[in-house]
Amino acid sequence: MPPRLRSALSAVLVVLACLLAPCGTLAAWAAYGLADTGRYVAAMAPLATDPDVREAVADTVGDGIMDKVATGPAHGAVRLFVHDATRSFTQTAAFRVGWDAANRAVHDAVLRALRDERTDGRPVTVDLAPVTARIKDRLAQDHVPFAHRIPVRHTTVTVLGAQEADRLRKGYDVLEVAAFWLPLAAVVFAVAGIAVAACRRRAVAATGIGTAVGGALLAVAVVVGRHLTLAELPGAMRGPAAGAVYDALTATLRTASWLLVALGLTVALVSWLTGRYGRVLRRRARGRPTDPATPPRPTRARL
Repeated sequence: MPPRLRSALSAVLVVLACLLAPCGTLAAWAAYGLADTGRYVAAMAPLATDPDVREAVADTVGDGIMDKVATGPAHGAVRLFVHDATRSFTQTAAFRVGWDAANRAVHDAVLRALRDERTDGRPVTVDLAPVTARIKDRLAQDHVPFAHRIPVRHTTVTVLGAQEADRLRKGYDVLEVAAFWLPLAAVVFAVAGIAVAACRRRAVAATGIGTAVGGALLAVAVVVGRHLTLAELPGAMRGPAAGAVYDALTATLRTASWLLVALGLTVALVSWLTGRYGRVLRRRARGRPTDPATPPRPTRARL
């Protein structure tokens, strides 16, 4: 194959590899990070101590309780009491237990709906009885008065509507395939592009720089996605709490994007240093032979 054709083919393969690297990272993060219940719960667990999240939960729970309280002259005083009580509860260990249990229950329900085709056309619902039982047990362990009298009732809450669940199910099937094949294709294209290159060292350097650029673009996409996601939320859900949730869920993705940048720059730097050091060695090697016009140094004769 002519060197020019090899260089062109190598460039195409390297560009494809650099484009697929951030896309594969994004797909793998969504399929193996967000879709893993243990990792999801671990990522959300620190938010139970976040002041903004606790305040948002307290306001939501308090408003939900007040919606069931009849209006009257003491409505304002009751509202203050309820909100103070919910804020105090969010600072307890029982709230952290309930937070983890609720996130696990919601995540399990969504995953079952996404992976089971028999749930087509059905909303995703969660039974809050296990969450209530966990909170009740924790309150009893903390010796809270009358904790053992808390009723554990099977209360079903809709997490996703039927149409939203169907759309997510179709996207999830594509995501599982992409999470496996995109990273593999990126590696194959990169290796093939370096193998067919007329100058492999330059191909390695180009691959490293392209990978670093892809990682930087992925990091920028995470930041832009944050602004777009928060902007699309209803007005009542916007705020620092929603931003904290987004940051917690995308922490692994941000780390992966900067790892791509570091890996790409390291590969490019090593390739450049190797080429530069190799040129220095070759120059020294060319200057080492003795000049033919210079007579050889006489050796000492043995007696």
